[in-house]
Amino acid sequence: MKTRHLFKLVGTATLALLLAGCGSSKSDDKTITVAASPTPHAQILKVAGEELKKDGYTLKVKEFTDYVQPNIVVDEGKYDANYFQHTPYLDNFNKEKNTKLVSVGKIHYEPFGIYAGTKKSLNDLKDGDEIAVPNDATNEARALLLLADNGVITLKDNKDIKATVKDITSNPKNLKFKELEAAQVSRARPDVALVVLNGNYALDAGLDVKKDAIAFEKSDSTAASTYANIIAVKKGNEKTDKTKALVKALKSAKVQKYINDTFKGAVVPYTE
Repeated sequence: MKTRHLFKLVGTATLALLLAGCGSSKSDDKTITVAASPTPHAQILKVAGEELKKDGYTLKVKEFTDYVQPNIVVDEGKYDANYFQHTPYLDNFNKEKNTKLVSVGKIHYEPFGIYAGTKKSLNDLKDGDEIAVPNDATNEARALLLLADNGVITLKDNKDIKATVKDITSNPKNLKFKELEAAQVSRARPDVALVVLNGNYALDAGLDVKKDAIAFEKSDSTAASTYANIIAVKKGNEKTDKTKALVKALKSAKVQKYINDTFKGAVVPYTE
């Protein structure tokens, strides 16, 4: 009799634990984790989180200040998605790191800009001046293309999104290029003639692309589509409920209005 009673208690306790476990799992299924750059991505996600609540989801955002870890943590399955990069960067990262990440939606576009360092305009450039550019493959190409579009240099192909400094065919002022990790470029402004910055790092540095940039990419250009910032997930997770809900929230009218009202052209919602 006591043995049966003991088994009954154990069985009841086990069932309670299983039910608790199921409840926890169900709760976890309603939590979306995203790795993101602080500006503007984490700011935009905060508003998207309000939209996600309507669908019963809780959004948790982890901010990263580099362009490597956000991809690593998603590929390792530690986060559901990331929001910080464009497709050319993602494609190059997958190739170099053997990761399996895919884009599930273009969210916004950040015009790339040329900003003053020790020189205030392109006309002020002197022989041998130095320009700081990002050193990762896709963003360096983007910087060089913008310089080429503005007559500073000439490239073998002025539409080549894989261009490097080795592809410069004409450099009338013998300019030197200081290749730095993207997050470090803005900090070089006191030491170089000009810097060419990613939109989010320009914002971090307190720069407004429309007010402060000497020149910048136009929102109706090919670059707007090519370099639109995306939501990336691990391959196989493209059609999960979490992924669909996240993209839906980020493309909502509320988020698009927030982007336009807050960043005033420095960040532009991507519309297809």
